[in-house]
Amino acid sequence: APVGTFPSFMTEGSLLFRRGEYGKALVCFNNALKLREGDRECLAARSKCYLRLGDTGNSLKDAEASLQNDKTFSKGLYQKAETLYTMGDFEFALVFYHRGYRLRPELHKFKLGIEKSQEAIINCVGAPSSVKLENKGNLCFISKQEECKQANQKVQIKLTKNQKWTKNQKPVRNPKTERELLGELYADKAYLEKLLSDKDLMESSTQQGIKVKDLVLGGISYLETRSEFWQQQKPIYARVRERKLRQQRWSREKKQKPLEVGRYIAKNMEDMDMLLSGDSPEESCRKAKRVLKKIQGWSKDELPARNELIANLYSRIGKAQVEMGQMEAALQSHKMDLEFGRRHDLPDAVSRALGNIGRVYASTGKFQPAIDTWEKKIPMVKSNLEKTWLFHEIGRCYLELDKAKAALTYGQKSLQAADEEGDAEWQLHAMVLVAQAQVSLKDYRSAILTFEKALDKATLLHDEAAQKAIVIALDEVSKSFMEQLSER
Repeated sequence: APVGTFPSFMTEGSLLFRRGEYGKALVCFNNALKLREGDRECLAARSKCYLRLGDTGNSLKDAEASLQNDKTFSKGLYQKAETLYTMGDFEFALVFYHRGYRLRPELHKFKLGIEKSQEAIINCVGAPSSVKLENKGNLCFISKQEECKQANQKVQIKLTKNQKWTKNQKPVRNPKTERELLGELYADKAYLEKLLSDKDLMESSTQQGIKVKDLVLGGISYLETRSEFWQQQKPIYARVRERKLRQQRWSREKKQKPLEVGRYIAKNMEDMDMLLSGDSPEESCRKAKRVLKKIQGWSKDELPARNELIANLYSRIGKAQVEMGQMEAALQSHKMDLEFGRRHDLPDAVSRALGNIGRVYASTGKFQPAIDTWEKKIPMVKSNLEKTWLFHEIGRCYLELDKAKAALTYGQKSLQAADEEGDAEWQLHAMVLVAQAQVSLKDYRSAILTFEKALDKATLLHDEAAQKAIVIALDEVSKSFMEQLSER
């Protein structure tokens, strides 16, 4: 086993990843998995690392492994979607972005993934508006179908035995057509076909024991499948003349098209997320303000989701200001998000803003305003995961205000929601809150039982810090219980 602990390897790997040292980060995650095999958090982190290194195969493998025991693990779903998107499987990526969004709608990265996948698919197959259907009110197509059947029968009669198609045989496509369909990938297909003539190479194997011939044939099969799909759907980039005409038309128009606007928004949103997660909140805040100013100059026709985006940008500015320690400015930004959401009937924005305003109040010690704000959010909560967080935070604020009964009530609600969700980490947090409320109420017997359950949960989660804290708390509660018994 490597020298070190699992948390230390995870922390060091995450730090190296943020610095862009992906190779070193990968070594740390490998060591962490040697100590705790199959840990889903570590698998998701290593998948992310592999993706940055361009190893999509191992990235997908780790993402799927992180989902093996829990199909609702949001980080695993996101990593699988990101890897599939990078591999060009936009349709499957869209499926997993949607699954993640249904489970964690508050995470903007899933919504962003849905938008960029849809855009990529539109770039491949064209928008629905590009298909024009005509209803001429006659049945000519029936006669045309009959003519096609008769023509096919004549062709089959003319074929000799050696020329007959087998079930899995594909028709030979004109090289010019194939070049147009594959575009830049045509050279790759030609190179792979050329490799097939090298018999010695085809008989060799990789270090993993995979035959080179199987790899080459797999690559050719994949390209043929994609070209068949692109030929059926008539993608934008496979029709060079249409693309040139469209670009000329765009250049003549003064206003930006929705697709261009979508690209601009998606790119900047992704940059903001990366800057905020990469310890650059100042730059993330500046970028959000620039994008906000630009969007405010666009009309609803140019940008149908204008109001949602403006509210979202106020929220992002507020989060960046919190990271910068500018609490008053953050509070004003989140209040702008709330006001905009209420004015334009955006329930998701209102719910998000109430949650963020409560966080700012709680972090600055204003526990009663935090409680008042969060209690307004309760009717808007949809998922059990969000409920357990919200109830826990409200209960924690009540405990800080020495209102132990209310803290106990919300702690029990948080625990119930965590049990329904099946989230072990939040079960642990809720149990600790309930136990602390019971201690404040001097119900030491119940507190000891609850702390013991929390200790079992912390042991199951391999959370050493939580185990130590709970053991210390248990010792103190046990002393208080003994003193209470002696007084009787």
